[in-house]
Amino acid sequence: MPGRDPGKPNSAQWVDELPPELEPYLQTPPVTGLTDEQASERLERFGRNELKQKKRNKILHFLSFFTGAIAYLMEISVILTAVTADWIDFAIILGLLIVNALIGFIEESRADSAVAALQSSLALRTRCKRAGQLREMPSGDIAVGDILVLRLGDIVPADARLLDMDVLGGKPQADFLVDQSSLTGESLLVKKRAGDLVYSSCIVKQGQQLAVVARTGPDTFIGRAASLIGATTDAGHFQKVINYIGNFLILLSILLVAVLFAYDLIELKIRTGTVTGDNVLETLKEMVVLTIAAIPVGLPTVMSVTMAVGAKQLAKRQVIIKRLTAVEELSSVSILCTDKTGTLTLNELTLDEPYLPSHYTKDDILLYAHLACETTAQDPIELAVRDAAEKYHPQITPQEVHGYTVQTFTPFNPTDKMARATVLELGTQKTFQAAKGAPQVIIGLCGGHAEAEHVVEDMASRGLRCLGVARTVNDNEWQLVGLLTFLDPPRPDSAATLNECANNGIAVKMITGDQAAIASEVAGRLGMGQMILDADYIANPARSEDEVVEDCLRADGFARVIPEHKYRVVELLQSRGYFVAMTGDGVNDAAALKKANVGIAVHGSTDAARSASDIVLLTPGLAPIIDGIKTSRVIFQRLRSYALYRITSTIHFLLFFFVVTLAEDWQMPPIFLILISVLNDAATLVMAVDNVKPSPSPDMWRLRLLIVLSCVLAAVLSLISFGHFYILRDVIKVSAGQLNTLMYLHISSAPHFVIFSTRVETFCWQSIPSWPFTLVVLGTQVVALVLSVYGMFGYQSNIESIGWPLGLVVVAISLATFLLIDVIKVVTIRLWDRYTQHRRLAPAAIKKQQKMTRATLFQQKQESRSGYDRAQRRESVSSVVSF
Repeated sequence: MPGRDPGKPNSAQWVDELPPELEPYLQTPPVTGLTDEQASERLERFGRNELKQKKRNKILHFLSFFTGAIAYLMEISVILTAVTADWIDFAIILGLLIVNALIGFIEESRADSAVAALQSSLALRTRCKRAGQLREMPSGDIAVGDILVLRLGDIVPADARLLDMDVLGGKPQADFLVDQSSLTGESLLVKKRAGDLVYSSCIVKQGQQLAVVARTGPDTFIGRAASLIGATTDAGHFQKVINYIGNFLILLSILLVAVLFAYDLIELKIRTGTVTGDNVLETLKEMVVLTIAAIPVGLPTVMSVTMAVGAKQLAKRQVIIKRLTAVEELSSVSILCTDKTGTLTLNELTLDEPYLPSHYTKDDILLYAHLACETTAQDPIELAVRDAAEKYHPQITPQEVHGYTVQTFTPFNPTDKMARATVLELGTQKTFQAAKGAPQVIIGLCGGHAEAEHVVEDMASRGLRCLGVARTVNDNEWQLVGLLTFLDPPRPDSAATLNECANNGIAVKMITGDQAAIASEVAGRLGMGQMILDADYIANPARSEDEVVEDCLRADGFARVIPEHKYRVVELLQSRGYFVAMTGDGVNDAAALKKANVGIAVHGSTDAARSASDIVLLTPGLAPIIDGIKTSRVIFQRLRSYALYRITSTIHFLLFFFVVTLAEDWQMPPIFLILISVLNDAATLVMAVDNVKPSPSPDMWRLRLLIVLSCVLAAVLSLISFGHFYILRDVIKVSAGQLNTLMYLHISSAPHFVIFSTRVETFCWQSIPSWPFTLVVLGTQVVALVLSVYGMFGYQSNIESIGWPLGLVVVAISLATFLLIDVIKVVTIRLWDRYTQHRRLAPAAIKKQQKMTRATLFQQKQESRSGYDRAQRRESVSSVVSF
């Protein structure tokens, strides 16, 4: 952590050093400050004290939603339908394009730039000495070498070095304390001494001093965090999934339609001896209609609507989704990196269980500690003692201590390391002294206490702060009252939430700016493992990246981290294919929040954290994350269900029409192709409200299985479609017009009923669909049945009515087909799982043996790594790299 805190035990901390070449610019006379000419020259050299923003053009941002494989094919289709004057399809496709772009644009436009939020957290105006005068000026105008005047309540406008003098040039009368919890994650106020750096956006909580500006703008600690945020521009996982599915279907569609287009023109040339421009245009129109019916034009829209419904459900639970695709990506998270201060803990120093000799009680130690308190001090330890005493001791109120009067008081000073008070007990009219201070000093004052000394050592090893309390008895004989211990306590719901995460297959890792001992203590109280890595280990150049990654996976947490370390931890875990969620509330978390697959800003977070995140929690603690995870897994099931259905129906459609056109020269009337596209795609929108059970473990897109299963189901559907065609034409010998109508009804209903099977990976009857979903899907087929029975009411001469008996038989066969498909689906998935598991057994055994032979620090504590073991098991069943 930047800065130094001499009051902490074992304070071997990272120190933020300024480069030697900067020193000449920091030798400004404190009384006069820089001249205006010097300030102008340095502003020219180092730049203004502001973070530059890259403003996104809203028009270009909206147009970006018209990019991607499926979008490009839809745009080409729009152009072709306009050329062929097919205005119905033109309107349908253009409408879908615009609706999908609007959904994405509206959702993403809610988030402001993270860098803009970082800039807004800086002080707007500040006081500095310039040309011998004390001036108030915009913080953007200060330069390296300017002399700042920092007082209680000020927001530090730039990184500056303290000069150990007050405004008048004298020695400061009080300690200089700053709150930098939102920047570094330290849960306590930090005491700064002469020569220490104070950081931009930190708040002065006590004291006043002059400081010389050392770094401005992007060179500040907060500026480096901003540069990391700007560096995280990876494409989202969900977009990659959509492109994978879309590219596969588009390539298949274009290939088969191109073959049919060439075939029709060649056949026309052979039959008539000539091919005119009108012939090409007419054939092109038929191919455009076929392509529109085949390609998944509704895929982006259906998935966006499904995620938008999930985002609305989460909003009711006080979980705000800023980036729509984060709804899906949260379902795949297998590692949750969580900030400690303010997230797992309350970010307020409180009294822990005290150590008491046998003849003193909790009330006693609270009473004597409060009597030795400075009533106006804002030191966090003083505040914690006063708050606890006023809350739990019946005689103590904010105004007085009933029955006691403090006659004299000597405040804490660095020489004596204790505070003392002479107290009059009103009931007996006797006086005594009370003291509190450094435990070693208080124990020495009392003539030593072996057990208490052992307790102090134990507390120090656990990262707990101690405060000794004593009083005089029998003519000024000092007696130890006890030891107060302090801790930033865990939130009441944190332990239950972490346990729920474990039950849902998510390994949790704590990331904090505090000492490793403190992190280990908090982890133990939360029921986590206590294997904490120090930040220096993460950035150790002597270790290979593979070794660091392995140890990061085993670790339960990371201590003494700065923004670069948090970013690095997320990056290392992602390098192994894990989906990582990161929670945080401060500026120091912003870069890691942006880098993570899912960044979660917790309740009370800074503007920077909220803007860099994908999800914002409006209630305290991590409990809302569990609701988010369960809801996201429900959404994932719906998205996967739709993807399987859409890929299956597309392959079936293309395969059947490709073969039947080449083999039998048969084509369906274009109006039927349009009806299939409009009715069936519109019905799938209700998948967003279907009943689904969330998975007990992280979900991943098994895209290879998805494609293979779709091809198997599509092949079975195609065989059934060919059976319909030949039986109707050659056995029953229906007319050409009736054949067109019957095949439309079959191709509309048989693949569409398959959606009841693709909902789950098990047998369909093990999960009952919601009634709106069932009603809409069946309703579309009732419409198709009525249109078929009455032959489109004489719309075209090549379309004839088929009557109710024949229509009902076709629908019944489609329902039976759906049941057959369901059985084939379950068998295919089980065979796939058995085959892939068998392939991984041997490599997994070798990998396990290699890990067992590695002698590392962490193997000695392997029993505490249940979270890591769960993650490894997920890796072994191919839930990591999904495509």
